[in-house]
Amino acid sequence: MRLSVATNFDPRLLEALEGYPVYELFGKLPRDFVGGGRASYMLSPVSRRSLANHVAQAHRRGIQFNYLLNAACLNNLEWTGRGQREIERLLAWLARIGVDSITVSLPHLLELIKRRYPQFRVKVGVFAGVDGVQKAKWWEDLGADGITLASLAVNRNFSLLAAIRRSVACELQLLVNTNCLQACPLASAHMVALSHASQAGHAAGGFLIDYCFLKCTQMKLREPVNFIRSDWIRPEDLHHYQALGYDRFKIAERNAPTEVMVRRVKAYTEGRYEGNLLDLVQGYGFACGGDPPRYYRRGLYWNLWTFLRPFLVNPIRLLRIRRLAEAQGMLSPLTGEPPVFVENRALDGFIDFFFSVDCRDRDCEACRYCHAVAEKAVRIDPGFQRESLERFDRTLEDLAGGGMWRYWRRRSRASGGP
Repeated sequence: MRLSVATNFDPRLLEALEGYPVYELFGKLPRDFVGGGRASYMLSPVSRRSLANHVAQAHRRGIQFNYLLNAACLNNLEWTGRGQREIERLLAWLARIGVDSITVSLPHLLELIKRRYPQFRVKVGVFAGVDGVQKAKWWEDLGADGITLASLAVNRNFSLLAAIRRSVACELQLLVNTNCLQACPLASAHMVALSHASQAGHAAGGFLIDYCFLKCTQMKLREPVNFIRSDWIRPEDLHHYQALGYDRFKIAERNAPTEVMVRRVKAYTEGRYEGNLLDLVQGYGFACGGDPPRYYRRGLYWNLWTFLRPFLVNPIRLLRIRRLAEAQGMLSPLTGEPPVFVENRALDGFIDFFFSVDCRDRDCEACRYCHAVAEKAVRIDPGFQRESLERFDRTLEDLAGGGMWRYWRRRSRASGGP
């Protein structure tokens, strides 16, 4: 087993990972010209100097560093002279600080890096959507040294996983601990939105109302089965994937505290976890206390820069979204547990069903296998569920009906605007 682990840039993380099969850390600056898979406001404001020092410290411990240039869209700026110069500057800096590999999602970036900076190993990220044999072979032929497969499509399709592993010789990696919906219809829009929200110089200035996250969370609370029909892989089930020839596993999340990351690495290394599965797979919210502590704490300016945008959006309505996110991390007053609890050990044997079933040609509502499992494994505090759904409904109505911007629209009209 070889683990690729998200870094929060806490020096304590490196020390805490000693003894575990971690071969690389992955991360990036909160914003750069290319951008990546998380919005800037979700990440710690680490500086270039701090990132370079982190890379050096990792190397001293025998751990490689993978820098993420995995944006799903660059606004076509990669085809401009300015865009090419910015990409070159960024790659030159990454080469100077000793980054070992780079993850991309766009074919042109892979070819560019291979041609101009052959010292880097180049890997293909989840945002590239590699979910079949032909796609895997295409990226390998293009020069990819490794591919992280599209977890939304492949993590529970064992015949497909076996076929992809047989078809290519490059490294293949599985993302094990996200809880996105299988074959999620929001995925493409979410990838592009997150990419732009971490790009320096983008017209939106890093601002993002994460509609996809809001919609997804609402769906899960309304239909708890969505916590089950997801793309996570439990620690107890890794051996099934290893039997197919997969030995590289990616563990998120870059906005998690060190203690959470170490707990996750320990669980996947040992192949067992007692407790709430969301401790391992929740990116932020339920299991992480809303806005989790980070090594590089974000001060008042950072929060004002993120959430106080009166010329873009009604700040009072925007505050509702902030409170929605915070509420996901509160403990239930009745049980003292997180408001959503997925009993991990109640899922023993759950994965066996998928050895012979392909969900892509099934109607979930007709099958209802995951529904039955959810009734056994998922517990949601009723008061929290009711109150949260009311808040989500109001917020999403604000977004669809224009209430989120009504304050600014009134001010625009008063000043002679449209």
